[in-house]
Amino acid sequence: MKDILEGFLVKIEGLQSEGNRHFPKGLFPGYRVNAIIGYHRPDTTIFFSAIIAFTLQSIRDKQKSGVRNSIDKICADIVANYPDFKNKDGLSTYNFWKTRPSRHFPNGHIFHRFEHFRIPDDIDDTAFVYLTTVPSSDELRWLKEKLALHANGSKQWIRNTYPEYRSLPAYSTWFGKNMYIEFDVSVLCNIMYCIFKYQLPINQHDEASLQYIRSVIETDRYLNTPFRCAHQYPRTVLIIYHVSRLMAAFGPPALAGIQEKLISDALHLLQTTENKMDRVVLSISLLRFRIKTERIAVEHFTETDFKGFYFFIAGLLTAYENPLLYRLSHNPLFHMQWICEAHCWTLLAEYETLWRADEM
Repeated sequence: MKDILEGFLVKIEGLQSEGNRHFPKGLFPGYRVNAIIGYHRPDTTIFFSAIIAFTLQSIRDKQKSGVRNSIDKICADIVANYPDFKNKDGLSTYNFWKTRPSRHFPNGHIFHRFEHFRIPDDIDDTAFVYLTTVPSSDELRWLKEKLALHANGSKQWIRNTYPEYRSLPAYSTWFGKNMYIEFDVSVLCNIMYCIFKYQLPINQHDEASLQYIRSVIETDRYLNTPFRCAHQYPRTVLIIYHVSRLMAAFGPPALAGIQEKLISDALHLLQTTENKMDRVVLSISLLRFRIKTERIAVEHFTETDFKGFYFFIAGLLTAYENPLLYRLSHNPLFHMQWICEAHCWTLLAEYETLWRADEM
């Protein structure tokens, strides 16, 4: 009989594409959906595959040799796809979608026809590519300089945020030359994870990014207005997941003061939420701080338990800085949600690994 973790890996391996018209070999199928308008499209993105690789690599060393071998094979097949998502001019940044030629909103009928919806490279996908490969010191130095060039205030100033953050020189989500400036607390956690992992020198932009992360927790904005704090990850549960991961891995002194509050808020949400995957995500976050709550029987989960859970969105109106359009951008009618079954199994594997950590 297979161990629970081995079973999860079998599920994940079985979902990795062998190559078809929507998903090249090595990518995991993901879909963009909007149930309100009945929208459902296969999405050829590197995002889910890269975060699956990152999560599996993070739990690899705690597995049996057979599981480690499976993880290595899964990740190698993912990494083989990275060149297709690299900057269109050959720079060492990465895009959510294929770049040469641009394949924005792939497999759809409308959005891919408009240049307006073609997005620039972003720091989120770039962070995960760097975190799941072995970048050279020159590449890392170049990335740090590139990030500074697109930080708030370097070329333009952020508008779609609270007034007190508008002069904060934190990193923007986007690399695009003419793209608006945007702060996303979860994206900032991911790029700061990359910076800490590779021990890159800390500058004013890093300090400002940590200040933003700390502030949205301290002020309860991540509880009350998560969309304004994280356009891509606009739910409190997801913000807790990302902030706890950064804190547990590196313990940045700038964030030390929010740990108690983060734990308290996570425990409260765990008692009140009914979504099974949200409970898993919150429990992962607490386990990172070595807090065990009642065990979730993840071995009994099926695909049905993933329904209604999404990890990432795109707000179709967030690019508009007009105040009226920005107010409308909060409405789920204007959101695309991204879902991925393989990523859900990966979260279950992460949960089970952390639950067993004290026993290993």
